[in-house]
Amino acid sequence: MKNVFLVLLAAILSFSVNAQEDSGPKKVYQFDIKQEIGAPIWRTTKMAMEEAHDIGADLIFINMNTYGGAVDAADSIRTKILQSKIPVYVLIQNNAASAGALISIACDSIFMQPGSTIGAATVVNQSGEPVPDKYQSYMRKKMRATAEENGRNPDIAEGMVDPDKEIEGLSEKGKVITLTVTEAIEYGFCDGEFQSMAEVLAHSGFGEYEVIKQRLSSTDKIIGWLINPAISGVLILVIFGGIYFELQSPGLGFPIVAALAAATLYFAPLYLEGLAENWEILLFISGLILIAIELFVIPGFGVAGIAGIALTVAALSLAMVGNVGFDFSPVDTSVLVRSFLISAIASTVSVAGSILLAVKLFQTNAFSNLVLNAVQNKADGYTSASSENAALIGSEGVAYTDMMPSGKVEVNDRVYDAASETGFIEKGQKVKVTDYTGSNLKVRLL
Repeated sequence: MKNVFLVLLAAILSFSVNAQEDSGPKKVYQFDIKQEIGAPIWRTTKMAMEEAHDIGADLIFINMNTYGGAVDAADSIRTKILQSKIPVYVLIQNNAASAGALISIACDSIFMQPGSTIGAATVVNQSGEPVPDKYQSYMRKKMRATAEENGRNPDIAEGMVDPDKEIEGLSEKGKVITLTVTEAIEYGFCDGEFQSMAEVLAHSGFGEYEVIKQRLSSTDKIIGWLINPAISGVLILVIFGGIYFELQSPGLGFPIVAALAAATLYFAPLYLEGLAENWEILLFISGLILIAIELFVIPGFGVAGIAGIALTVAALSLAMVGNVGFDFSPVDTSVLVRSFLISAIASTVSVAGSILLAVKLFQTNAFSNLVLNAVQNKADGYTSASSENAALIGSEGVAYTDMMPSGKVEVNDRVYDAASETGFIEKGQKVKVTDYTGSNLKVRLL
Protein backbone atom coordinates (compact mmCIF):
# COMPACT_ATOMS: atom_id res chain seq x y z
CA MET A 1 0.00 0.00 0.00
CA LYS A 2 2.82 2.39 0.84
CA ASN A 3 4.44 1.90 -2.57
CA VAL A 4 1.13 2.42 -4.35
CA PHE A 5 0.57 5.63 -2.40
CA LEU A 6 4.03 6.94 -3.33
CA VAL A 7 3.48 6.18 -7.01
CA LEU A 8 0.12 7.99 -6.98
CA LEU A 9 1.66 10.97 -5.17
CA ALA A 10 4.49 11.22 -7.72
CA ALA A 11 2.00 11.06 -10.58
CA ILE A 12 -0.11 13.84 -9.04
CA LEU A 13 2.93 16.05 -8.50
CA SER A 14 4.16 15.41 -12.05
CA PHE A 15 0.74 16.27 -13.46
CA SER A 16 0.63 19.42 -11.34
CA VAL A 17 4.08 20.56 -12.56
CA ASN A 18 3.23 19.86 -16.19
CA ALA A 19 -0.06 21.69 -15.84
CA GLN A 20 1.76 24.73 -14.45
CA GLU A 21 4.28 24.60 -17.28
CA ASP A 22 1.54 24.29 -19.91
CA SER A 23 -0.46 27.10 -18.42
CA GLY A 24 2.12 29.78 -19.34
CA PRO A 25 2.76 31.11 -22.85
CA LYS A 26 5.52 29.44 -24.83
CA LYS A 27 8.68 31.38 -25.62
CA VAL A 28 9.60 32.05 -29.23
CA TYR A 29 13.09 33.51 -29.73
CA GLN A 30 13.31 35.42 -33.03
CA PHE A 31 16.31 36.87 -34.87
CA ASP A 32 17.20 37.88 -38.44
CA ILE A 33 19.69 36.73 -41.05
CA LYS A 34 19.34 39.50 -43.62
CA GLN A 35 22.91 40.34 -44.56
CA GLU A 36 25.76 38.71 -46.42
CA ILE A 37 26.79 35.57 -44.58
CA GLY A 38 30.13 36.21 -42.90
CA ALA A 39 31.85 36.57 -39.54
CA PRO A 40 29.41 39.23 -38.21
CA ILE A 41 26.34 37.09 -39.01
CA TRP A 42 27.98 33.99 -37.52
CA ARG A 43 28.66 36.00 -34.36
CA THR A 44 25.08 37.27 -33.97
CA THR A 45 23.65 33.82 -34.75
CA LYS A 46 25.84 32.18 -32.13
CA MET A 47 24.77 34.80 -29.58
CA ALA A 48 21.10 34.28 -30.49
CA MET A 49 21.25 30.50 -30.20
CA GLU A 50 23.01 30.68 -26.84
CA GLU A 51 20.57 33.26 -25.48
CA ALA A 52 17.60 31.17 -26.64
CA HIS A 53 18.90 28.17 -24.74
CA ASP A 54 19.69 30.27 -21.67
CA ILE A 55 16.11 31.59 -21.40
CA GLY A 56 14.59 28.18 -22.06
CA ALA A 57 12.92 29.10 -25.34
CA ASP A 58 10.49 26.61 -26.86
CA LEU A 59 11.24 27.64 -30.45
CA ILE A 60 13.90 29.56 -32.37
CA PHE A 61 12.54 31.49 -35.37
CA ILE A 62 14.76 32.96 -38.11
CA ASN A 63 13.63 35.57 -40.63
CA MET A 64 15.95 35.11 -43.62
CA ASN A 65 16.69 37.14 -46.74
CA THR A 66 20.22 36.70 -48.08
CA TYR A 67 22.07 36.09 -51.33
CA GLY A 68 24.69 34.02 -49.48
CA GLY A 69 28.27 34.70 -48.47
CA ALA A 70 31.25 32.93 -46.90
CA VAL A 71 31.08 29.14 -46.80
CA ASP A 72 33.00 28.85 -43.51
CA ALA A 73 30.59 31.14 -41.66
CA ALA A 74 27.58 29.34 -43.20
CA ASP A 75 28.98 25.97 -42.14
CA SER A 76 29.46 27.20 -38.57
CA ILE A 77 25.86 28.45 -38.46
CA ARG A 78 24.62 25.18 -39.99
CA THR A 79 26.42 23.15 -37.32
CA LYS A 80 25.06 25.35 -34.52
CA ILE A 81 21.50 24.85 -35.79
CA LEU A 82 21.86 21.08 -36.20
CA GLN A 83 23.19 20.81 -32.65
CA SER A 84 20.34 22.88 -31.18
CA LYS A 85 18.13 21.12 -28.64
CA ILE A 86 15.41 23.66 -29.43
CA PRO A 87 13.48 23.34 -32.73
CA VAL A 88 14.52 25.93 -35.32
CA TYR A 89 12.10 27.35 -37.92
CA VAL A 90 13.09 29.64 -40.79
CA LEU A 91 10.85 31.94 -42.83
CA ILE A 92 12.49 32.81 -46.17
CA GLN A 93 11.54 36.37 -47.08
CA ASN A 94 12.46 36.52 -50.77
CA ASN A 95 15.91 34.86 -50.94
CA ALA A 96 17.82 31.95 -49.41
CA ALA A 97 20.58 31.62 -51.98
CA SER A 98 23.94 29.87 -51.76
CA ALA A 99 25.10 29.88 -48.12
CA GLY A 100 21.57 30.90 -47.12
CA ALA A 101 20.23 27.67 -48.66
CA LEU A 102 22.67 25.59 -46.56
CA ILE A 103 21.53 27.33 -43.37
CA SER A 104 17.83 26.94 -44.27
CA ILE A 105 18.15 23.21 -44.97
CA ALA A 106 19.73 22.79 -41.51
CA CYS A 107 16.54 24.11 -39.86
CA ASP A 108 13.83 21.75 -38.62
CA SER A 109 11.11 23.47 -40.68
CA ILE A 110 11.32 25.77 -43.70
CA PHE A 111 8.59 28.24 -44.59
CA MET A 112 8.57 30.69 -47.50
CA GLN A 113 6.82 33.93 -48.34
CA PRO A 114 5.09 34.15 -51.73
CA GLY A 115 7.60 34.76 -54.54
CA SER A 116 10.60 33.48 -52.55
CA THR A 117 13.32 31.12 -53.82
CA ILE A 118 15.86 28.74 -52.31
CA GLY A 119 18.97 27.21 -53.91
CA ALA A 120 21.78 28.23 -56.30
CA ALA A 121 24.52 27.23 -53.87
CA THR A 122 27.48 26.99 -56.26
CA VAL A 123 30.62 28.40 -54.60
CA VAL A 124 31.91 31.46 -56.46
CA ASN A 125 34.74 33.97 -56.05
CA GLN A 126 34.50 37.75 -55.70
CA SER A 127 33.97 38.08 -59.46
CA GLY A 128 31.05 35.66 -59.45
CA GLU A 129 33.03 32.92 -61.22
CA PRO A 130 32.80 29.31 -59.95
CA VAL A 131 35.82 28.31 -57.86
CA PRO A 132 37.81 25.05 -58.39
CA ASP A 133 36.02 21.74 -57.91
CA LYS A 134 37.60 20.93 -54.54
CA TYR A 135 35.58 23.77 -53.01
CA GLN A 136 32.45 22.74 -54.93
CA SER A 137 32.91 19.18 -53.67
CA TYR A 138 33.05 20.40 -50.08
CA MET A 139 29.82 22.39 -50.51
CA ARG A 140 28.09 19.50 -52.32
CA LYS A 141 28.80 17.13 -49.46
CA LYS A 142 27.75 19.68 -46.83
CA MET A 143 24.43 20.27 -48.62
CA ARG A 144 23.84 16.55 -49.03
CA ALA A 145 24.71 15.67 -45.43
CA THR A 146 22.51 18.49 -44.09
CA ALA A 147 19.53 17.37 -46.18
CA GLU A 148 19.99 13.75 -45.05
CA GLU A 149 20.10 14.88 -41.41
CA ASN A 150 16.67 16.52 -41.70
CA GLY A 151 15.00 13.98 -43.98
CA ARG A 152 15.09 16.06 -47.17
CA ASN A 153 16.05 14.84 -50.63
CA PRO A 154 19.88 14.85 -50.66
CA ASP A 155 20.07 14.68 -54.47
CA ILE A 156 18.12 17.94 -54.82
CA ALA A 157 20.31 19.59 -52.15
CA GLU A 158 23.43 18.44 -54.01
CA GLY A 159 21.93 19.67 -57.29
CA MET A 160 21.76 23.19 -55.81
CA VAL A 161 25.57 23.15 -56.03
CA ASP A 162 26.38 20.78 -58.87
CA PRO A 163 25.15 21.75 -62.37
CA ASP A 164 25.90 18.21 -63.57
CA LYS A 165 23.37 16.74 -61.14
CA GLU A 166 20.25 15.97 -63.15
CA ILE A 167 16.93 15.51 -61.33
CA GLU A 168 14.19 14.08 -63.51
CA GLY A 169 11.26 16.46 -63.88
CA LEU A 170 13.06 19.23 -61.95
CA SER A 171 16.38 20.23 -63.50
CA GLU A 172 18.39 19.79 -66.65
CA LYS A 173 22.06 18.90 -66.74
CA GLY A 174 24.23 22.03 -66.74
CA LYS A 175 21.98 24.10 -64.47
CA VAL A 176 22.03 24.35 -60.68
CA ILE A 177 18.74 23.95 -58.87
CA THR A 178 16.76 26.91 -57.54
CA LEU A 179 13.32 26.14 -56.15
CA THR A 180 10.24 28.36 -56.19
CA VAL A 181 7.77 28.13 -53.31
CA THR A 182 5.55 25.66 -55.17
CA GLU A 183 8.51 23.47 -56.16
CA ALA A 184 9.99 23.62 -52.66
CA ILE A 185 6.69 22.45 -51.16
CA GLU A 186 6.36 19.68 -53.76
CA TYR A 187 9.87 18.32 -53.16
CA GLY A 188 9.87 18.64 -49.38
CA PHE A 189 12.06 21.72 -49.03
CA CYS A 190 9.26 23.93 -47.70
CA ASP A 191 6.57 23.20 -45.12
CA GLY A 192 4.21 25.93 -46.26
CA GLU A 193 3.71 29.32 -47.88
CA PHE A 194 3.05 32.08 -45.34
CA GLN A 195 3.49 35.85 -45.03
CA SER A 196 4.54 36.14 -41.40
CA MET A 197 5.77 34.39 -38.28
CA ALA A 198 2.27 34.71 -36.76
CA GLU A 199 0.77 32.74 -39.67
CA VAL A 200 3.48 30.08 -39.39
CA LEU A 201 2.92 29.61 -35.65
CA ALA A 202 -0.86 29.52 -36.06
CA HIS A 203 -0.48 26.85 -38.76
CA SER A 204 1.85 24.87 -36.47
CA GLY A 205 -0.72 24.94 -33.64
CA PHE A 206 1.67 26.69 -31.33
CA GLY A 207 -1.03 28.14 -29.10
CA GLU A 208 -0.29 31.04 -26.78
CA TYR A 209 3.24 32.40 -27.06
CA GLU A 210 5.46 35.39 -26.38
CA VAL A 211 8.14 36.61 -28.79
CA ILE A 212 11.61 37.48 -27.52
CA LYS A 213 13.58 39.31 -30.21
CA GLN A 214 17.34 39.52 -30.31
CA ARG A 215 18.53 42.92 -29.13
CA LEU A 216 22.10 43.86 -30.03
CA SER A 217 23.90 46.44 -27.90
CA SER A 218 25.99 49.21 -29.44
CA THR A 219 29.12 47.31 -28.41
CA ASP A 220 27.90 44.16 -30.16
CA LYS A 221 27.21 46.15 -33.33
CA ILE A 222 30.66 47.76 -33.24
CA ILE A 223 32.39 44.40 -32.71
CA GLY A 224 30.35 42.87 -35.53
CA TRP A 225 31.41 45.72 -37.80
CA LEU A 226 35.09 45.49 -36.87
CA ILE A 227 35.40 41.73 -37.51
CA ASN A 228 34.16 42.16 -41.08
CA PRO A 229 37.07 41.04 -43.35
CA ALA A 230 36.79 44.27 -45.37
CA ILE A 231 37.24 46.39 -42.23
CA SER A 232 40.10 44.15 -41.09
CA GLY A 233 41.83 44.86 -44.40
CA VAL A 234 41.45 48.61 -43.90
CA LEU A 235 42.90 48.37 -40.37
CA ILE A 236 45.91 46.47 -41.73
CA LEU A 237 46.41 49.29 -44.24
CA VAL A 238 46.47 51.81 -41.38
CA ILE A 239 48.85 49.66 -39.28
CA PHE A 240 51.52 49.37 -41.97
CA GLY A 241 50.94 52.88 -43.31
CA GLY A 242 51.35 54.36 -39.84
CA ILE A 243 54.56 52.42 -39.23
CA TYR A 244 55.99 53.53 -42.59
CA PHE A 245 55.25 57.24 -42.07
CA GLU A 246 56.56 57.10 -38.50
CA LEU A 247 59.89 55.78 -39.77
CA GLN A 248 60.13 58.71 -42.17
CA SER A 249 60.03 61.33 -39.41
CA PRO A 250 61.98 61.73 -36.15
CA GLY A 251 60.33 61.28 -32.77
CA LEU A 252 56.92 59.84 -31.98
CA GLY A 253 53.92 61.41 -33.68
CA PHE A 254 50.49 60.88 -35.15
CA PRO A 255 51.41 58.01 -37.55
CA ILE A 256 52.50 55.64 -34.77
CA VAL A 257 49.43 56.58 -32.70
CA ALA A 258 47.22 55.74 -35.68
CA ALA A 259 49.06 52.43 -36.20
CA LEU A 260 48.69 51.43 -32.53
CA ALA A 261 45.00 52.41 -32.52
CA ALA A 262 44.39 50.35 -35.68
CA ALA A 263 46.23 47.35 -34.18
CA THR A 264 44.09 47.60 -31.05
CA LEU A 265 40.88 47.81 -33.08
CA TYR A 266 42.07 44.87 -35.17
CA PHE A 267 43.02 42.46 -32.39
CA ALA A 268 40.59 43.45 -29.59
CA PRO A 269 37.31 42.24 -31.20
CA LEU A 270 38.99 39.11 -32.58
CA TYR A 271 40.36 38.38 -29.10
CA LEU A 272 36.94 38.89 -27.48
CA GLU A 273 35.43 36.52 -30.05
CA GLY A 274 37.99 33.84 -29.21
CA LEU A 275 39.68 34.02 -32.63
CA ALA A 276 42.88 35.88 -31.76
CA GLU A 277 44.91 34.13 -29.08
CA ASN A 278 47.64 35.36 -26.76
CA TRP A 279 50.45 33.72 -28.74
CA GLU A 280 49.23 35.33 -31.98
CA ILE A 281 49.32 38.79 -30.40
CA LEU A 282 52.83 38.06 -29.05
CA LEU A 283 53.80 36.95 -32.57
CA PHE A 284 52.67 40.33 -33.91
CA ILE A 285 54.65 42.23 -31.25
CA SER A 286 57.73 40.07 -31.93
CA GLY A 287 57.48 40.90 -35.63
CA LEU A 288 57.40 44.63 -34.89
CA ILE A 289 60.42 44.31 -32.57
CA LEU A 290 62.41 42.50 -35.27
CA ILE A 291 61.54 45.19 -37.82
CA ALA A 292 62.64 47.90 -35.37
CA ILE A 293 65.94 46.08 -34.69
CA GLU A 294 66.60 45.80 -38.42
CA LEU A 295 65.92 49.50 -38.98
CA PHE A 296 67.65 51.04 -35.97
CA VAL A 297 70.34 48.58 -34.87
CA ILE A 298 71.49 46.47 -37.80
CA PRO A 299 72.58 48.33 -40.95
CA GLY A 300 70.89 47.37 -44.21
CA PHE A 301 67.86 45.08 -44.45
CA GLY A 302 68.35 41.35 -43.93
CA VAL A 303 67.20 38.34 -41.94
CA ALA A 304 65.72 40.24 -38.99
CA GLY A 305 63.66 42.54 -41.20
CA ILE A 306 62.35 39.74 -43.41
CA ALA A 307 61.54 37.60 -40.36
CA GLY A 308 59.77 40.56 -38.73
CA ILE A 309 57.56 41.15 -41.76
CA ALA A 310 56.78 37.41 -42.01
CA LEU A 311 55.81 37.19 -38.31
CA THR A 312 53.66 40.32 -38.50
CA VAL A 313 51.71 39.16 -41.56
CA ALA A 314 51.37 35.65 -40.08
CA ALA A 315 49.99 37.04 -36.80
CA LEU A 316 47.46 39.25 -38.58
CA SER A 317 46.35 36.29 -40.71
CA LEU A 318 46.10 33.67 -37.96
CA ALA A 319 44.12 36.04 -35.74
CA MET A 320 41.25 35.87 -38.27
CA VAL A 321 40.78 32.09 -38.09
CA GLY A 322 39.28 29.92 -35.38
CA ASN A 323 42.23 27.69 -34.50
CA VAL A 324 42.44 26.20 -31.01
CA GLY A 325 45.92 26.96 -29.70
CA PHE A 326 48.33 25.46 -32.23
CA ASP A 327 45.67 23.09 -33.56
CA PHE A 328 44.51 24.20 -37.02
CA SER A 329 42.53 21.05 -37.86
CA PRO A 330 39.14 22.82 -37.32
CA VAL A 331 40.14 25.50 -39.87
CA ASP A 332 39.17 25.01 -43.50
CA THR A 333 42.15 25.48 -45.84
CA SER A 334 40.29 28.01 -48.01
CA VAL A 335 39.60 30.17 -44.95
CA LEU A 336 43.28 30.13 -43.96
CA VAL A 337 44.35 31.02 -47.50
CA ARG A 338 41.82 33.86 -47.64
CA SER A 339 43.05 35.36 -44.36
CA PHE A 340 46.68 35.24 -45.54
CA LEU A 341 45.72 36.88 -48.83
CA ILE A 342 43.85 39.67 -47.01
CA SER A 343 46.86 40.37 -44.76
CA ALA A 344 49.51 40.08 -47.47
CA ILE A 345 47.64 42.18 -50.03
CA ALA A 346 46.61 44.83 -47.50
CA SER A 347 50.15 45.18 -46.10
CA THR A 348 51.71 45.35 -49.59
CA VAL A 349 49.18 47.91 -50.80
CA SER A 350 49.69 49.91 -47.60
CA VAL A 351 53.47 50.19 -47.94
CA ALA A 352 53.36 50.86 -51.70
CA GLY A 353 50.57 53.40 -51.25
CA SER A 354 52.41 55.09 -48.39
CA ILE A 355 55.54 55.50 -50.51
CA LEU A 356 53.56 57.02 -53.38
CA LEU A 357 51.57 59.22 -51.00
CA ALA A 358 54.72 60.49 -49.32
CA VAL A 359 56.21 61.48 -52.69
CA LYS A 360 53.01 63.25 -53.73
CA LEU A 361 52.61 65.06 -50.41
CA PHE A 362 56.08 66.54 -50.46
CA GLN A 363 55.54 67.77 -54.03
CA THR A 364 52.51 69.83 -53.00
CA ASN A 365 52.73 73.45 -51.84
CA ALA A 366 51.26 72.59 -48.45
CA PHE A 367 54.00 70.10 -47.57
CA SER A 368 56.94 71.39 -49.59
CA ASN A 369 57.96 73.62 -46.68
CA LEU A 370 58.77 70.47 -44.71
CA VAL A 371 61.57 69.68 -47.18
CA LEU A 372 64.95 71.48 -47.08
CA ASN A 373 65.18 73.28 -50.44
CA ALA A 374 67.99 75.72 -49.63
CA VAL A 375 71.18 75.45 -51.75
CA GLN A 376 74.54 75.70 -49.99
CA ASN A 377 76.87 77.18 -52.62
CA LYS A 378 80.66 76.86 -52.57
CA ALA A 379 80.91 80.63 -53.24
CA ASP A 380 79.18 81.20 -49.90
CA GLY A 381 81.87 79.27 -48.08
CA TYR A 382 80.15 75.86 -47.90
CA THR A 383 82.26 72.73 -48.47
CA SER A 384 81.23 69.10 -48.69
CA ALA A 385 82.13 66.51 -46.07
CA SER A 386 83.43 64.32 -48.90
CA SER A 387 86.16 66.78 -49.95
CA GLU A 388 87.23 67.25 -46.33
CA ASN A 389 87.36 63.50 -45.71
CA ALA A 390 89.35 62.93 -48.90
CA ALA A 391 92.04 65.23 -47.54
CA LEU A 392 92.34 63.05 -44.41
CA ILE A 393 93.37 59.91 -46.29
CA GLY A 394 96.82 58.89 -45.01
CA SER A 395 96.47 60.89 -41.78
CA GLU A 396 97.05 59.25 -38.42
CA GLY A 397 94.96 59.52 -35.30
CA VAL A 398 93.65 57.54 -32.33
CA ALA A 399 90.48 55.57 -31.62
CA TYR A 400 88.25 57.93 -29.68
CA THR A 401 85.95 55.02 -28.70
CA ASP A 402 86.12 51.24 -28.93
CA MET A 403 85.45 50.27 -32.56
CA MET A 404 83.33 47.11 -33.09
CA PRO A 405 83.92 47.81 -36.01
CA SER A 406 82.07 51.16 -36.02
CA GLY A 407 82.94 53.94 -33.65
CA LYS A 408 84.69 57.31 -33.55
CA VAL A 409 88.29 58.41 -34.21
CA GLU A 410 90.19 61.59 -33.42
CA VAL A 411 92.26 62.99 -36.29
CA ASN A 412 93.92 66.42 -36.24
CA ASP A 413 92.13 67.26 -32.98
CA ARG A 414 88.68 66.58 -34.49
CA VAL A 415 86.35 63.63 -33.88
CA TYR A 416 84.90 61.74 -36.86
CA ASP A 417 82.56 58.76 -37.36
CA ALA A 418 84.58 55.83 -38.64
CA ALA A 419 84.61 52.09 -39.34
CA SER A 420 87.54 49.74 -38.76
CA GLU A 421 88.87 47.63 -41.64
CA THR A 422 90.88 45.44 -39.25
CA GLY A 423 88.20 44.33 -36.82
CA PHE A 424 88.05 45.40 -33.18
CA ILE A 425 90.16 48.43 -32.20
CA GLU A 426 90.44 49.40 -28.56
CA LYS A 427 89.96 52.98 -27.44
CA GLY A 428 93.27 54.92 -27.48
CA GLN A 429 95.02 52.74 -30.08
CA LYS A 430 96.65 54.48 -33.05
CA VAL A 431 94.90 54.31 -36.41
CA LYS A 432 95.46 55.42 -39.98
CA VAL A 433 92.78 56.78 -42.36
CA THR A 434 92.69 54.64 -45.51
CA ASP A 435 89.45 55.73 -47.24
CA TYR A 436 86.00 57.19 -46.63
CA THR A 437 82.35 56.46 -47.50
CA GLY A 438 80.10 59.51 -47.42
CA SER A 439 80.77 61.18 -44.09
CA ASN A 440 82.35 58.07 -42.48
CA LEU A 441 86.10 57.46 -42.46
CA LYS A 442 87.66 54.04 -42.98
CA VAL A 443 90.62 53.31 -40.71
CA ARG A 444 93.00 50.51 -39.88
CA LEU A 445 95.13 49.72 -36.84
CA LEU A 446 98.70 51.00 -36.96
